[in-house]
Amino acid sequence: MRTEIGSALPELAIDLTPTFVVSTALATMDFTPVHHDVDKARAQGSKDIFLNILTTMGLVERYVTDWAGPEAVIERVAVKLGVPAYAGDRLCFNGTVVSREEGRFTVEVRGKVSLGDHATGTVTFALAEEGKPC
Repeated sequence: MRTEIGSALPELAIDLTPTFVVSTALATMDFTPVHHDVDKARAQGSKDIFLNILTTMGLVERYVTDWAGPEAVIERVAVKLGVPAYAGDRLCFNGTVVSREEGRFTVEVRGKVSLGDHATGTVTFALAEEGKPC
């Protein structure tokens, strides 16, 4: 893991199959119809079902911790949502280390779909020392 300011994280691409969208909504106990019922989503003006906020936030954290490793302790996540991430699309994450101070790192993250930016923001984390509890 390269943690110098300006270091790029590897891309993570996730295919947003209908099963993925529905299962993540159910896993987060979000039973809002726009996340699992195509007809109801379309009746509300969407082209299809789409990811819920909890799933997006979890994927942002996953993106950073997959790169940083199991020692990463997330301290802050600040995300702005953009366009919907519809079923049938692909969500691609990219990131860059933007700050490194006193054992804390901040990564700027962007998750894009075919319509544009789905999620943009920052994740701040520290690395836990081996053998010491969090």
